[in-house]
Amino acid sequence: MARMSDQPARWTRATVYPDMWADPDDDPRNSNGEGAGPDGELATLQDFLRDYRLTLRMKCEGLDTEQLARRSVPPSTMSLLGLLRHLAEVERDWRNWISDDEPLPKLYGGSDADFDGAVADQAVVDAAYADLAREQGELDAALAEHPDLGERLGRDGIAVRELMVHRIDEYARHCGHADLLRECVDGRVGQ
Repeated sequence: MARMSDQPARWTRATVYPDMWADPDDDPRNSNGEGAGPDGELATLQDFLRDYRLTLRMKCEGLDTEQLARRSVPPSTMSLLGLLRHLAEVERDWRNWISDDEPLPKLYGGSDADFDGAVADQAVVDAAYADLAREQGELDAALAEHPDLGERLGRDGIAVRELMVHRIDEYARHCGHADLLRECVDGRVGQ
C-alpha cells in the first residue's frame, strides 16, 4: 500500500524535454529564436537580464497567494512572494547607486521587511508585482540615458557595466532560489 506524503510530486508542463519548464516553442525567453544572440555587449547584458526577470515571473505563475507566500524551506523566511518584493527593493536601491540625489526610501521598511511582510494577501501580491514592474522600469529608464558601459555614475562612481552584471547576478541567484521554492510548493521543476 502506498503511503501518503506531504511532499509534492515532481512535474513539468514540457513535453519535448522533461527537464524543461516549458516547451521551447512556448517559452517566452526564446523570443529571439534559436540563432545568434543579440549584437553588442549592452544588448547581450539586457537580453540576459530580461530572461532572468521572465524566469522569476514564470516560477511564480499559476500559484495562489498562500503558495506565493509559503516559506518552503524552514527556517528561512524566503518565499516566492518575498523574492518579488526583495527584487523590487533591490531595483530601487540600485537607482540610489547611480544617483547623486538623496537616497529613495525603502519600499517595505527595515531589514528583512521585504520577506517578513510577504503574507498571503491578494493586495500584498498585487502590490509586489506592481512595485517590481515600476522599479524595474524606473531603473531601466535611468540607465537608458547612459548607454556607455564604462560610464561611472553616482556618488561611488559605479560603472554601468558593473551594475548590469550585478543585476544579472542578483536575478540569477534568486532564480535558483525560486527553482527550489517552486518545487517545494507544488513539485513543478524545470529550467
